[in-house]
Amino acid sequence: MITVRARVPFKIGQRSDIPAELLSFHGFNSGKEHVAIIFKQADTAANVPLVRLHSECLTGDVFHSSRCDCGEQLNETIEKMHQFGGILLYLRQEGRGIGLYNKLDAYQLQSQGMNTYEANNHLGFDDDLRDFKEAADALLALGINKVRLITNNPKKVRDLSQHNIQVVEVLKTQVHIKEGNQEYLQAKALYGHHNLSL
Repeated sequence: MITVRARVPFKIGQRSDIPAELLSFHGFNSGKEHVAIIFKQADTAANVPLVRLHSECLTGDVFHSSRCDCGEQLNETIEKMHQFGGILLYLRQEGRGIGLYNKLDAYQLQSQGMNTYEANNHLGFDDDLRDFKEAADALLALGINKVRLITNNPKKVRDLSQHNIQVVEVLKTQVHIKEGNQEYLQAKALYGHHNLSL
């Protein structure tokens, strides 16, 4: 299932020397091009690696949108894994699974007063269409069936557990509040039951 391994340096802030290995896969039923980013060997008890499932967010990860906290969570994870090692699965599931163009439509509805979940529902989508089975498949392909999961989202814990990945510890990310994303974070806590201390 693992196709290609390539060494890629990452840059966060002023640091441009964060080494990692980028892995591609084949055989996902969805046909999506998920990747794994492997940081140095995890120094953890019982050799259970740190893992984060990060769903693609072009607007937040690349363009640093003030509507969400995705880019900040991604950077926090890279910093943590640079220090302790770990595996970042970057999953092609933009907009909680509705796709980039639909997410932009949802942004327009949010500008009219809807929250992120209400906007998705108004467009005819469920609250969260993401499927983390393929993330579990990728971990199993890497020989991993136990993880220390970096997340605030209980859905990720449930989905991995249902697909033969044991989550032995959950580590929360920080709460990245900034101008423009307070209502988004409140909606994640209220509708998505994310473990956020607001």
